Amino acid sequence: MNALISLVAVLILVLLAYVGAELAGWRFLFGVVLPYVGIATFLVGVVYRVIKWARSPVPFRIPTTCGQQKSHSWIKNDNLESPHNIWGVLGRMALEILFFRSLFRNSRAEVKEGPKIVYGPDKWLWAGSLAFHWSFLIIFVRHFKYFAEPVPSWVLGIQNLDGFFQVGLPIILATDAVIVLALSFLFFRRVLDPKLRYISLPADYFALFLLMGVTFSGILMRYFTKTDITSVKMLGTGLLSFSPVVPEGIGVMFFIHLFMVTILLAYFPFSKLMHFAGVFMSPTRNLANNNRMARHVNPWDYPVKVHTYEEYEDEFRDVMKAAGLPVEKE
Repeated sequence: MNALISLVAVLILVLLAYVGAELAGWRFLFGVVLPYVGIATFLVGVVYRVIKWARSPVPFRIPTTCGQQKSHSWIKNDNLESPHNIWGVLGRMALEILFFRSLFRNSRAEVKEGPKIVYGPDKWLWAGSLAFHWSFLIIFVRHFKYFAEPVPSWVLGIQNLDGFFQVGLPIILATDAVIVLALSFLFFRRVLDPKLRYISLPADYFALFLLMGVTFSGILMRYFTKTDITSVKMLGTGLLSFSPVVPEGIGVMFFIHLFMVTILLAYFPFSKLMHFAGVFMSPTRNLANNNRMARHVNPWDYPVKVHTYEEYEDEFRDVMKAAGLPVEKE
């Protein structure tokens, strides 16, 4: 039911884009106004969330570790698993952000006959997540060609590398196939796994269906429907230079694709997708584990009036003796 609700919501968004851009003729609204609103919402939302996280007090070092901490010189430490300096933190963060190192070591538990619980690796989730995120990044970078003239050479290099198959015209890009497979895997994993399906909310499915909407509309526009790329680039450069013009000849599939991207941008800061910025702000990852090298004092501590045991005994000595309780002073 949660998946169905999210699917219907995304289909309604697709229908709104079709009716608005094709039937009502509101192409300036869907091509200029809403994209600006989506970008502004994305930027303001991301900045707000990051500032809110940055203002959260973290008085102590609480990194997640699974290696030997730095101590005596004759004990070998692991500066990636338990970093004690900035270089170890940077190396650990780089492996986490670029290769999902902690997810690679993820394990899952299953109940087997007996009954008994069996723990084992779960590399498929790591592979699917890595494939999706890297494909999404490459596709995002490739789209810079619609906003710059001339197109930067490094963007063309990435596109040429992405299309090394050279199959047909237009050239089939590897990331288009990989991101479809990755999204399909993440969706069916959530649907077919009873435990994961039980804890899945409509928001979890909505993000997946929204990403699928962006992906499939882009693929349809590139390989199956006719779209004037020159007009699209004119619109893109106009948006970037704040002098937008919606040229003629742009098909409705482009406006559906752009509307899906706009919704994704506006939804991004308020969803779980914000983990792309949250990973940088996580104190369990971005702090060095130097608790044995430096004393960390909570800067928010304030003087607290304490009641020592000696004071407690002086106050209740007679009552304690009457009750037969031992006292240190007679």
